[in-house]
Amino acid sequence: MTKEKMLSFVEHLVELRKRLIVVIIAIVIGMGVAWNVADDILAFIEKPLTGRTYLTEVKKEVYRIVKDRYPGVYAHYDLGKETVDKSTDNRLNYSAPLEPFFIQCKISIIAGLILSLPIIFYQVWLFVAPGLTRRERRLLVPFITTATLSFCVGAFFFLTIIWPVIINFSLSYESAGLRSWFNLSAFVNFCLRLILIFGLIFELPILVLLLSRFGLVTGSFLARNRKYAVLASAIIAAFHADMLTMFVIMVPMYLMYEVSIWVARIFGKKRAVDKTAQA
Repeated sequence: MTKEKMLSFVEHLVELRKRLIVVIIAIVIGMGVAWNVADDILAFIEKPLTGRTYLTEVKKEVYRIVKDRYPGVYAHYDLGKETVDKSTDNRLNYSAPLEPFFIQCKISIIAGLILSLPIIFYQVWLFVAPGLTRRERRLLVPFITTATLSFCVGAFFFLTIIWPVIINFSLSYESAGLRSWFNLSAFVNFCLRLILIFGLIFELPILVLLLSRFGLVTGSFLARNRKYAVLASAIIAAFHADMLTMFVIMVPMYLMYEVSIWVARIFGKKRAVDKTAQA
């Protein structure tokens, strides 16, 4: 390794350290802001435990339609009992003295990370900016805005659509001899982990956008490797033991891959055309 390359490598490490320090400070500040609303976030995460979710409303509406149009079927299968309010009073439980405090810390850290996403993406942009053209550097604001919104949309999609499905499915196993007894740490850790996973899943098109702008991937390359994307999605989702969670992670992940193919085709095509013209 030449002296120039060694110097360049050290400069990159110094720059990376500088960006990481700013990111850590931003997350700590975000954590401080989020600390006061950690209890509200926990209450929102606990909502599906009541048994009253959008799923119950959808089920009632479907059964109402069946009752109006097919009263015989409604009576034969006694669907009326399915529309009875089955609200429960499930509560989270903890066994360690300081467990709620540490859970509040974890929630605050994740919330603080989300609040500091614009700064984090700005630091990422500054780190890669030297390798961009002048025209590409003008995309700073669109990049930060899109990347932040993508992560937030992924997290919101999980909390409002997927999370109630998982908890509702879990509560469906309750019976006279089987009662749920959710542990606070296991419950919150599971939710926070999936929030991060879904946020990162929705970042996939942004990552592919950057890679396609650098000419590292193309839409045709991604399209040819769909089968590997399915396999990779299944392997990543398989780290979660239950089949339901694996399914709800795998499907959005692969759908984001399909979106990424079109992102690479739209934004990578012009790059390819420019290279051809220069040749």
